[in-house]
Order: sequence, then C-alpha cells, then structure tokens
Amino acid sequence: MSGSTAPQSEGIRAAVLGKPIAHSLSPVIHNAGYAAAGLIGWSYTAIECAEAELPDRVAGLGPEWAGLSLTMPLKEAALAVAGDVSPVAAAIGAANTLVRRADGSWYADNTDVPGMVEVLTGAGVTEGAEVTLLGAGGTARAALAAAARLRAGRVSCRVRRRAAGEELAGLADSLGLRFEVQDWADPADVGWTDVLISTVPKGAADHFAGAARSWQPGTVVFDVVYDPWPTPLAAGASAAGCRIVSGLDLLLAQAVGQFEQFTGVTAPVSAMRAALTAAWAAR
Repeated sequence: MSGSTAPQSEGIRAAVLGKPIAHSLSPVIHNAGYAAAGLIGWSYTAIECAEAELPDRVAGLGPEWAGLSLTMPLKEAALAVAGDVSPVAAAIGAANTLVRRADGSWYADNTDVPGMVEVLTGAGVTEGAEVTLLGAGGTARAALAAAARLRAGRVSCRVRRRAAGEELAGLADSLGLRFEVQDWADPADVGWTDVLISTVPKGAADHFAGAARSWQPGTVVFDVVYDPWPTPLAAGASAAGCRIVSGLDLLLAQAVGQFEQFTGVTAPVSAMRAALTAAWAAR
C-alpha cells in the first residue's frame, strides 16, 4: 500500500469530492466493501466541493479521515494539497486519490491509470495496439499513461483546443509514446483503430457515433462516461460488434485501488461489483 495507516476501528471516514457529485456511485461501492470486509464503523460519503474550496476543505478534516476520492474538477488541484505525490500522479499531473498518513499529511496517487490498464487488458487489448483518444484533460493524461503501460503502438488524439493537445504531446513524449495530435473535426474515421478511448464529458463525443462509418468488430471502445449509459458512442460501436468498456468498469477498478490504500486490506471485489450493478439497475 502507499502509506495508509488507517486504523481498523470505528468512526473512520472517507468520501468522494467533486462538483457536481450527487450522481456518484462511489459511496455504494466503498460502503459495500466495508461491510463485506467487516470494517465496522467505516463510512464513505459524497461531498460537493469546487476546485477553489479544496485546500480549506482538506485542511479542515480531522484525524478520523482515512482517504478521499477526487473527481472533476479536482484531479489537478489535488496535487497542491498533498505532502507527497506518487510517480504516476506526478507524471500525468493529476490525482484521483488522497490517502491520510500517520503524520496527518496527505499522499496523492492516481488509481485511474492501473484501473484503465486492468479494464483494457480484460477487454483483450494487447501490446502494440493503436489507440485513438478523444479529449486532452486529466482523464486523457491517465489514458496516455495506461497506453504506455500497455506498450501501445501509435496514439492519436482528437482535441478541441490545439494548445491542450500540444501539452498532451509533451507527456506522450516523456512516456515514450508515438503520438499525433488531430483536430476534433478531422474527417478521418475514428472506427479504424484498435482502441478508441473517449475521455470527454457526456454528449461531447455523440457525433462520433455516426461519424464512425466503418467500425471494426475487433475494436475496443472505452467511454469513461457512465451516466447515461449506454452513450450514443458506445451504443453505435456495440451494434457494430465492437467490444465495449464502460465508465462503470473503470469506476469499480479505480475504487478497488482506493479501497485498499484507505483501509490496508484486500478489497472484496465481488461484493463491491454486485453493489454497483444493483445500484445502477435501480436508477
């Protein structure tokens, strides 16, 4: 684990922070894990927090807090409130996890990266795969790091702002990736790739569902959005026989990494997955 010393006793807290946050299913996953692991008294909640509010919010937390999960728009700001940062979080400039250490300081990590590797590998992605990436934000940087760990071949990125793409190009170079920045409206068919990863907010990639004229049945399409699901992009690709990875898959995988860092115990993955599936079906 990455330095967590959370005690195995009552009254220990964790939460997911972001804005908006009411839709988050992270509390369902983590609380189910606590129950299955016998962590009596542990609780996990959702707290709405804007980027400017994060430093004061974190500074005001008492010793009962074991860890924080961070979602948009806090993944970059999280690095500034941490006393120590993992190599992967430092490399991509984004953290989705803060773990409380014994001295009261916070350790920043990024479990999105190993989570992405896990779900993409599970979908059959292998070394040398060509990747098309949509977006250039914090999640896109995590996807680049995952592509590097998977030893991907060429990576192309569709961006709405060229400057953001150039920043991503610098990261890709440091990770040893062959990388190409493309305009968002580039007419090249996004269906002609081994792996398509959409990291943009809901609705932003909808037009690619119709723009993909020649989906390859072997393509893996990973849309990090999970609300609503399926997205038009995922639905179109699925109808063409592509393998689909959803934001729900990533939500579980990254939560497992956080759970183990917060608690210091092995995550009961089956129970956490079952709770997530049931909660999603009930929506």
